[in-house]
This record gives sequence, C-alpha cells and structure tokens, in this order.
Amino acid sequence: MKNRLFKFLLGILTVTSTLLVACGDDDSDDGAELSAPEIGTPTEITQNSFFIDWPFVEGAEAYLIDVATDDEFNDLLTSYDALRNGFSEITVTGLEASTTYFVRVQAVLRDVVSDYSNVVSVTTLSEGGNSGSDTFLKNAADFPVGMAVRSNRLTGQHEQILLDEYDQITSEYEMKMNIMYPSEGNFDFTSADATVDWAIDNGLEVHGHALIWHNATPSWVENFSGTDEEFEDMIEDYIKTVVTRYKGKVKSWDVVNEAFEDNTGALRNSVFRQRMGDDYIEKCYNWVREADSEVLIFYNDYSMVIDAVKRRAAINLMKDFIDRGVPVDGFGFQMHISYDFPGKDLIASTAKEVTDLGLLLHFSELDVRANPNNDLVALTNQRALDQQIKVREVVEVYNAIPEESKFALTIWGMRDDETWLVDFWGHPDWPLLYDSDFNTKKAHTGFLEGLD
Repeated sequence: MKNRLFKFLLGILTVTSTLLVACGDDDSDDGAELSAPEIGTPTEITQNSFFIDWPFVEGAEAYLIDVATDDEFNDLLTSYDALRNGFSEITVTGLEASTTYFVRVQAVLRDVVSDYSNVVSVTTLSEGGNSGSDTFLKNAADFPVGMAVRSNRLTGQHEQILLDEYDQITSEYEMKMNIMYPSEGNFDFTSADATVDWAIDNGLEVHGHALIWHNATPSWVENFSGTDEEFEDMIEDYIKTVVTRYKGKVKSWDVVNEAFEDNTGALRNSVFRQRMGDDYIEKCYNWVREADSEVLIFYNDYSMVIDAVKRRAAINLMKDFIDRGVPVDGFGFQMHISYDFPGKDLIASTAKEVTDLGLLLHFSELDVRANPNNDLVALTNQRALDQQIKVREVVEVYNAIPEESKFALTIWGMRDDETWLVDFWGHPDWPLLYDSDFNTKKAHTGFLEGLD
C-alpha cells in the first residue's frame, strides 16, 4: 500500500512537472520521443477486475490503455479504447468472470505517442472464486482420472479432494520393491495395504506402480549373493507374492518400468537384465499373469513422446509380445512435459502408435512444468495460462483416442508444493492442478476444457 501511495504521489509530480515544462515552451513537439511502456505481471485478479502497472516513462504526461478480448485488439472494450490515464497504473474493472483479456499501453506527450507496450493477458477468476471450476474431473471425463498418492496424505483436504475429483489412484512410491521388500525374506506391506484398503473403502480403483524398476531396487537385490538361477527364483517369488496379495484389489500393474535407455533404445543394463537375461521382461509378465489371470499388465516409461528411438524400441517389444502371446494389456506414457513442449500433434501421433496396436493407453504421470528454464521465481499469470493450454491439449488428445483404448489419465500429485520436480531439478516449479493452498489453478480449468 505504501508503494502504491508513493507511485501515486510521484505520478502527480511527474505529470505536473511535465505540464509546467510544456506550458513554458512554445516550440512544437517535433523530434520528441517517448519510450514504450513495459507492463508488469497483472495482480489483484478477481472475477471482474485486475490491476496492472508499469514504470514511469520519462517525459510522458499520460498513458493510453487498450483492453480487448483478442490479442489483435479488434474487439476492444468500449470503456478501454485508448482510455487516457494520468498514472502508470490502473485497476481495470467491469469485466466478466472466466474471461481472458489482453492489455497494451502507450505513453503520451501532447501530440507525441509512443509505440505500444508489450501485450499481457489476464484471465479473470471463475464464479467459484478461483481460476478453476466447481466441476469435478471424474464427473466430466468418460475415462478414469487418477492421481499419485502417499498413504500419509489420505486424510483432511487431500482426502476430500481425492474423493471429489478422482476415481483411481496410483501409489507414488510405496508400492515399489525397495519399500515392499526392504530385506531378504522380509516383506513390508504396511504402506501399500493402507493405500489399497483406503481405495477399496472409498470405491476408487488402484493402479499398481511399479513391480520392477531399476531406481527402486533394494541394495540387497543389487548385491544378491546367490546364483543367477536363485536370483530369478527370488524375483518370481517376489512378483507372485505381491500380485497374489492384491489380487482382486489392484486393477493393473506397471510390471516393468523404464527398461530402455534414452536415445539409443537399448535395454537398460539393470541388475534384472544382468542376472535374468534379455528376456527378463517377458518372464516378469508371465509371472504376473500366473499369479492373477485378470489383472492388467502395463509397460511404463518416460520421454515416450519426444524420444522416437526409445519409443520405437518399446513399441517393437510390445508388438513382439502380442505376436507371441506374451501377456501385455497396456502402455503407460509418463507425460512429464513442459508448458511449451511437446506439441499437441506430436502427442497425438505417438499416442496413435500405441492404440493402433490394440493396447490400452495410460497417460500415467502427467505434470506440466511451468518453469523448465528457471526463469521465474513465482508462477506468473501468463505462464499459468500457457500451462492451462498445454494441459488442455493433453486431455484433448487423450479424450480423442478410441474408447476401447482409454485406461486412465493420472496426475502425478495434488499440490504444487508436493511435486517431485522441485527436488529433481533444484529450482521452483508449479506443475500440478492445485496450488499449495488447495486452490484449483488454471491448469485444472485446462483439463476440463480438454473434455469439451
């Protein structure tokens, strides 16, 4: 507030001094130049207003403000068509809820007008009071909508939002081998049981994630002292023990996760490949089917949209399994993407490669980085809008695949401050549908828009 008052008083002094100089000079303004204003990030956004400001332009006596509903400024608001304003800030009012507006400004000194400023866009809040919607995701979608969870967060607001928005869950990390099988001969299903039991009690489906993953392998397995045959017997026992325990409770499993190297498509040289051979994936899939004849078997990996070589290797393995009768039901695209990449057409074309095989497609770990280049210290309105558009594109692609190919679209976490990406990349980001205060973001609106 003090800063706003200071700017107000400084504006009066600036305008007054400019007018005094102008009145004392009978010469024309020929040759006078004004810099274009630079609008900052819009703030104080409500359902029908927002605030914008910009640094004072030296020599300016006033500013002309345009507000339109299109970025070409063909549809200008009547009250904001070159509106003259004496200060370098304004609260734009009289707007409609859930509407995107575009703003530009020019500086003025008598007959001299600067170039236009940068254009900023602002989306007013919805009638519900935030940038999201009162419509719940699961009610709007004709496919399951999932979220990654942790067992200690299945209470309070987390629980209420889960029950409102989602009809499927995936354990973020507590149904992986290092958690469920921490030491030889000793299983620990405490967290997994809590997660699965909560889902059953509340009528949500469970997608199991993930039985075999090189990054969640206990040290005792990495350093297994027995023979290769004993190692294989141990893995078979582990898989069958877990799958049997949750038979009829867990709908599907990511049986093997991230088995291929980036860019080359070569099989990752994990301990499982070293000890069990190149056909270890096939062995694991067969063991799952032997333990549960109904559970759905998935392969899951990252960069499937952007790494064509890696994707081709995984697709070829799936084709081979289908041809030879090795059990496989679906393919998971992790969908850890950014607000500006990949494009919608590329997502759609790669999704088609899976659905053309007759497999279920799971967009399994969706988050959309808003700060991939670490150029923000806080989520700006523009970047939130960009994120909204990207989420909408992803959902539009998924919603358009054949009905028989739809398995689920899973968001990888609830709130921005709980995302794994901050620790992984080491800088701030806001990749999810809810902010840290449990408010829906524009990304949530984008999801719903993608279903239209």
